[in-house]
Amino acid sequence: MAAIAVTISSPVLAQNVAVDNVADSKTPEIIVIGNDESLLEIAGSGSIVTREDLDRSRVLTVNDALRQVAGVFPRDEEGTGARPNIGIRGLNPTRSTKVLLLEDGIPLAFAPYGDNASYYHPPLSRFDRIEVLKGASQVRFGPQTIGGVINYITPRAPETVEGKLSLQGGNRNGLAADAQIGGPVMGGRAFLTADHRQAAGSRDNQLLRFTDLFAKGEWDLSSDQQLVLKASWFRERSDITYSGVTRAEFAAAPRGNPFPRGSDTFSADRYGLSAAHGWTLANGISLRTVAYWQRFDRDWWRQSSNSTQRPSDASDPLCGGMANLLTVCGNEGRLRNYDTWGVETRITLGHRDGLGLGFGGQTEIGIRYHDERQRRRQVNGDAAASRVAGSSVNGGLRENQLRNASAWSGFVQSTFEFGRLAIIPGARVEAIDFRRRNLPVDVLIGGRPSGGLTAETAGTSKLQKIIPGIGATFDLADGIIAYGGIHRGFAPPRVEDVITSAGGSVDLDAELSWNWELGMRGTLVRGLYADATFFVMDFENQIVPQSVAGGTGATLTSAGRTLHRGGEFSLKASSSDAGLTSETDFFARMAATWVPTARYASTRIATAPCLDGGAVGTMVATGSGPVACGIARNVEGNRLPYSPRVLLSAAVGIARQGFTGQIEVVGQSAMFADDVNLLPVTPDGQRGRIPGWTTANLALSYGPPKGKWEIFASAHNVFDRLTIVDRSRGILPGVPRTVRLGVSLRM
Repeated sequence: MAAIAVTISSPVLAQNVAVDNVADSKTPEIIVIGNDESLLEIAGSGSIVTREDLDRSRVLTVNDALRQVAGVFPRDEEGTGARPNIGIRGLNPTRSTKVLLLEDGIPLAFAPYGDNASYYHPPLSRFDRIEVLKGASQVRFGPQTIGGVINYITPRAPETVEGKLSLQGGNRNGLAADAQIGGPVMGGRAFLTADHRQAAGSRDNQLLRFTDLFAKGEWDLSSDQQLVLKASWFRERSDITYSGVTRAEFAAAPRGNPFPRGSDTFSADRYGLSAAHGWTLANGISLRTVAYWQRFDRDWWRQSSNSTQRPSDASDPLCGGMANLLTVCGNEGRLRNYDTWGVETRITLGHRDGLGLGFGGQTEIGIRYHDERQRRRQVNGDAAASRVAGSSVNGGLRENQLRNASAWSGFVQSTFEFGRLAIIPGARVEAIDFRRRNLPVDVLIGGRPSGGLTAETAGTSKLQKIIPGIGATFDLADGIIAYGGIHRGFAPPRVEDVITSAGGSVDLDAELSWNWELGMRGTLVRGLYADATFFVMDFENQIVPQSVAGGTGATLTSAGRTLHRGGEFSLKASSSDAGLTSETDFFARMAATWVPTARYASTRIATAPCLDGGAVGTMVATGSGPVACGIARNVEGNRLPYSPRVLLSAAVGIARQGFTGQIEVVGQSAMFADDVNLLPVTPDGQRGRIPGWTTANLALSYGPPKGKWEIFASAHNVFDRLTIVDRSRGILPGVPRTVRLGVSLRM
């Protein structure tokens, strides 16, 4: 067992009752859903993962948390959730590019307009709950309206001085230290959290280390005005490889890593500030304004970017291969800096009985300005230990770019209530300016040509879109509604995908779709809540990474028309809520996703590889039958990569007099890693079928009711089942058996 770690946190953070407080109309922060009652007013699929859900499961990563939501596919990568890969309803999860991630309604990604890729995730310990919204109500948020909105809600500050201390440690170098304390401050309320954790993750020769500080203050400026200020700092210093492994390497050592500790390193620093002001006016009018800024610096030094590079400069005579990895073989530094800021204001107007026209409801109007600036460099070093972030490195400066995206956006959404029926139309407008400057790079350094530009080039591009949506709810009975809607799915292209290195434009359209859904949710009987949804996503042009369409690059390509159809089902049950038991609560939950259709719906040309030295024309197995390798063919009708047909998360448990125990089963069906839908695995491990899997998790805790301490234990992947989660850069294994033990002490 690793050493035990320490956590301090305000008890209010662990109380589910904070859900109602956060949803208070006086809260100046932007809320996506609110509380459970608010779900009965939303014309779209929605879910809330509460603090109680997180504690009962003793989640280790954000992936563990989001698997509790139907329709969401969180794919593991390094085993800690540090770089989330989240897909929704059959969409590719790579880097969560088709999902809008928010924290208290503020963009969490560092470049949601110009490069919506996730290389950072804050610790879950600092959140009170997670909101997930899909469907027509998404038009209130942007720019991504394709898959869904995931909003992480920070808790309210406590009214009195409160704190909590926890100790936690486990196998695979598992270590966690959280500290949270709060109470009255300068006429208001505030709390501070500190979180440090480390883990080896899923593979050998890895050690990921994170430190996070977060502060939040709340002040009532008057009876009708509130102010919330937040500040955060995050730091990561990890030994972690970017590349997966080949088929042969995986067979020899499934959790192996050919790059030793110190060979590949990832460092990141993130700073964030935000202010939210709420003003409740007369006649049901409220105004909320938020301003935010964040800076994200990321350096990833690596000696391989995928399983075909052993290492990346093995062809260099000075390197000569893996035997010289830690001496004369060079490395590549992918160095990124992001500055993001924005201001958004929203006004909510009550209809006051439709101004005499016989209907009630409200209208929300919002406008936002958002600006993001990227500096991207690639610096190649001659030696394994080279970590100099400048052109003086002998390997040379290979990339030197400035990418900017600025956007004005606005929306209006109204709710018109006619008795049991509510009709909810809305529309969003996005106007985006893209700019790219390609700065000169070194022509010849250390005797090696850089292959880059010798003169500066620049280019600009503009994009405007109107994103409509309309939904409806109907009260079937007390606490049960039917809902449905249709909206335009939209995601802007990345800056680099619409402006070339020479400054010209690229014909890569925005990602567009029409999304439909129809469902029903509510309390069927006392103590039993259910939600069932049928959905369709019809894409005019879906953008997919080349690396999951049969290539090895990071370029995005147009997949043309695609079609997604399926259903989701969620269930929660509690014997105490049903009135069947008093001191003992038998509880259960389930989230199931079925996506029978996720296919290419128009002509797409692809080539099946010839495996293990086979000649062109040799037949290879695919999901649709044998095809000839090495010959271009139309893969229309094939399954989209990384889209499992079935996802399941189910748990049962018992809570009695301070004891809680839960058993959880998580699984997914098989999926393909490429557009050809290969069944055998290519030698590099990057293409071929990924088998389905099922694992079990266990969580136990005990603390005397109203006591000051609690002990807990968890085991994820109890039977240590070996799984594969990704092939895009080579084979990556799933999370191994992970055990954690801990104790919490409250003030």
